[in-house]
Amino acid sequence: MLYEYLKETYGENEPIFISEIEYNGMSENSIRQQIKKMTDAELLKRYDTGIYFIPKKSIFKSGTQLSMNRVIERKYLQDKDERCGYISGVAFANQLGITTQVSMTCEVVTNKATNDRREITLANSRVIVRKPRVLIDEQNYRILQFLDLMKDIDYFSEITGEELKKCLCKYLEANSIRFTDMEKYLGYYPDKIYRNLFEAGMLYGIPS
Repeated sequence: MLYEYLKETYGENEPIFISEIEYNGMSENSIRQQIKKMTDAELLKRYDTGIYFIPKKSIFKSGTQLSMNRVIERKYLQDKDERCGYISGVAFANQLGITTQVSMTCEVVTNKATNDRREITLANSRVIVRKPRVLIDEQNYRILQFLDLMKDIDYFSEITGEELKKCLCKYLEANSIRFTDMEKYLGYYPDKIYRNLFEAGMLYGIPS
């Protein structure tokens, strides 16, 4: 019965966190015992400590694997239906096309962080978890994500001038972000962010 509940609630190839399971008044210890039995029976697969998933049928004997990006999204970026975090650092810079660097470490900023910076291992991959400068929500996470990048744009970007400005403006336009939207958060950042915004042509290049 627990397996059917998990399948109906989470589906296949979706992270299942033991700590989140609430079923029919079962204790956490009983749930863990049932999870172990299902894992032994290969109904579930273990991704990492406390994280499991229902494997999707595959032509390969090993079956399908769980995406690390999906685990990070569920663990750090979403709190039920609420946005609570975002990807930062090299991964975001690469997403915008301003660097070709590919980091082996994923960096996330999340309301779920309890320390300014903490490094963890998730299925043998390194993840840096940071506290946000201001509480993250659905309305501001893309703005804060962009400002985090701009704070260290001189470190991340491999391009300059009009090419850089074009990449940055493309992101802002796609997410309907104006300078006035960013302005109220600038006080949370070091003064150098003003210089970085100016040198990238952002202070006057974004309609206010």
